[in-house]
Amino acid sequence: MRYLRTTGIVPVAGQHVAPPALVTGFCEWMRRQRGLTETTLRQYQPVASALLGRLGDDPTRYDAGALRAAVCEMIGGHGTATARVVAKVTRAFLRYLAVDGRCRPGLDAAILPVASGRLASLPRYVSAESVQRIIDACDPHRPDGARDRAILLLLARLGLRGGDIVRMRVSDIDWADARLRVVGKGRREVRLPLPQEVGDALLTYLRGRRPIVACDRVFLRSRAPWRPLAGSSCVSDIVRRAIARAGVSAPTRGAHLLRHSAATAMLREGISLPSIGIVLRHRSVETTALYAKVDVELLRSVAQPWLGGTPC
Repeated sequence: MRYLRTTGIVPVAGQHVAPPALVTGFCEWMRRQRGLTETTLRQYQPVASALLGRLGDDPTRYDAGALRAAVCEMIGGHGTATARVVAKVTRAFLRYLAVDGRCRPGLDAAILPVASGRLASLPRYVSAESVQRIIDACDPHRPDGARDRAILLLLARLGLRGGDIVRMRVSDIDWADARLRVVGKGRREVRLPLPQEVGDALLTYLRGRRPIVACDRVFLRSRAPWRPLAGSSCVSDIVRRAIARAGVSAPTRGAHLLRHSAATAMLREGISLPSIGIVLRHRSVETTALYAKVDVELLRSVAQPWLGGTPC
């Protein structure tokens, strides 16, 4: 690309504008203190920059009214998801400024959480039979098939996230004790049991189908140049293609579909919600409680009639 630009075949891209110093310091603080990944920081940086553009670069003059007005202006006509991100980043940015002594503490309380119906709907999942069809749709004799099968088994049997797959290193696999080291959000580290089926799929990929390159990441691209997967969206693409090959009708087509399906299968096998939360590495039991609603027939048996309502 450098050669093509110098010869004039490809136009030179616009100059990259460096973010303000306060935003750079905020991102570095979140990376060091909270363990945020580069992908998350790329989402936080424009929000913090936009906030500075509306409030100015003198945090000592910030007040609750100006903060609320800036947040409302940034949210504009966007939906709930964008509003939640803007509010979360704003609170984190204000905490950083307070810790650094640039503004008075407590201003983050002026930004209220955005109400959402996160626990109002049923979890999106597919049956165990459909999960097996999705896994079997991968041809283990192909380089990309062996890789995709190992990834799908990790998602379906251990409930990993797409980011866990991308960050997985060869040194994270303890073959002697059959355990897998997983470093998730906020640098939280756990060791999960490695089922025989998953271990066999990993060995098939690592021994015969993975390119021999000087890279400690487990999963690489299936085509040259042999680099690690770029992000969790690559894992979702692998799941989407496997669902299409299997001909399964699924409510969603991302990596989280198999994670939700794994939690649902564990619940129906009689595993308690706290145990499921440990496997899924949930920080709050309220997040795991979402899966308590998957047994619709049981919920119907305990539901009470609405007083004054009509029978359905």
